[in-house]
Amino acid sequence: MQIELDNKFKRNFQIILEHIAKDKITTSKIFKKELFKQIKNLSNFPYKYRKSFYFEDENTRDMIFKGYTIVYEIHTNNNLIVILNIFNQNKN
Repeated sequence: MQIELDNKFKRNFQIILEHIAKDKITTSKIFKKELFKQIKNLSNFPYKYRKSFYFEDENTRDMIFKGYTIVYEIHTNNNLIVILNIFNQNKN
């Protein structure tokens, strides 16, 4: 399956990386590398993570990664996974 990043995800991810980098640049680079490894793995197992808590659609999923929720949508008819958003579970 192809993976596509939504603009909302890109914006929020950049904000998160900048926030992490304030403490340690190396940590932000590791975070980015490990997260994209997990995202890439979705191609093989798109239904690995729970049905989204935020949406009623069975094809919308929540991946939890180091305290962050990554919401993604599976489009089986297009062989596509769209990464919709990323946010900290503990913050509004």
